[in-house]
Amino acid sequence: MNRSLEKFNRLVDALQELPTIGKKSATRLAYFMIMNDTYTGMKISHAIEDAIGTLKKCKDCGGMSEDELCYICADERRDHTLLCIVENAKDILLLEENGLFDGRYFVLDSLEELSISHLEEIIEDGVREVLFALTPSIANDAVILYIEDKLSEYNLNFTKIAQGVPTGVSLENIDLLSLTRALEDRVKV
Repeated sequence: MNRSLEKFNRLVDALQELPTIGKKSATRLAYFMIMNDTYTGMKISHAIEDAIGTLKKCKDCGGMSEDELCYICADERRDHTLLCIVENAKDILLLEENGLFDGRYFVLDSLEELSISHLEEIIEDGVREVLFALTPSIANDAVILYIEDKLSEYNLNFTKIAQGVPTGVSLENIDLLSLTRALEDRVKV
């Protein structure tokens, strides 16, 4: 490592720790922020510092929030009979961006951290349908069964997002699990 560029190299190393950023991209980003547009570099630096100091988990759903309750949990107009269980707070952003879901959320970071009692408190607040929006996998199918079993005493409808072949993808590029589910869940045309 060139000692005269130690700080630049540390920036490249730090950027490489971000998902999907390799050495070339990290070097390109670092160079741009340092040599081409220092204002953008400072703006990014301050935005990161501000977000880290301000954002926290919502006490109800586990999503990202600047307050104790996120804007979704605080919104009385949302359908409190629908609860969508997601893997992480990032999934909430994706679902909200499309405006396709009007219920509440529950972030399932891991089974170890899963508080069934907290989930039951949310369910007792009038939830009638639990929608699982989890990445299709055998492990997540087991998680769904586990949660269904733990909530079996409640009169709930359990649903999950549809799975199968994505639009525009040829069958040769589909994994076996997705193809199997697409065939099992086929619909009449």
